[in-house]
Amino acid sequence: MLTERTLAHIDRELQQIENLLGAYHELLGRASTSELDLVELTALAGVLHSFYNGVESVFQTIAKRVDEQMPSGADWHRELLHQMACKADDRPPIVSPETLARLESYLGFRHFVRHAYSFRLDWEKMEDLVLELGEVWIAFRQDVKMWLDSEPERSVDPDPDSPKRIE
Repeated sequence: MLTERTLAHIDRELQQIENLLGAYHELLGRASTSELDLVELTALAGVLHSFYNGVESVFQTIAKRVDEQMPSGADWHRELLHQMACKADDRPPIVSPETLARLESYLGFRHFVRHAYSFRLDWEKMEDLVLELGEVWIAFRQDVKMWLDSEPERSVDPDPDSPKRIE
């Protein structure tokens, strides 16, 4: 069941992703029209990494607090992503098959960034991820909000200071 506390946590994560994209809006826009130097590529790699971290944080919250089942093992990141695209006992899929397919690329890139030196970044391998980031963010956010809106039962969090839901 979705609690007010869980809802507030998800909303905070969604707001953090929004803040991330807002902070790098100028650089993300310039990426489609200008040749980027190594520092800019490194910054964009960090944005892509942080974006998927935020997505995964939302998924972890749902897995732990709603599904009460968090994957483990060497491939848990991919398993978590796929868990969110599948119906669970008490909830419909969180993301559509289309959003799942797009997020898989960000998961893979994040893995690369964590294990590579930044001077090895290649714009050709990042370009689609950077240029499609806004669309993927919108699709992810819409999928999550559709799921939240479809949740019929919410237990009220007894904490009156819980943050209010972001629309």
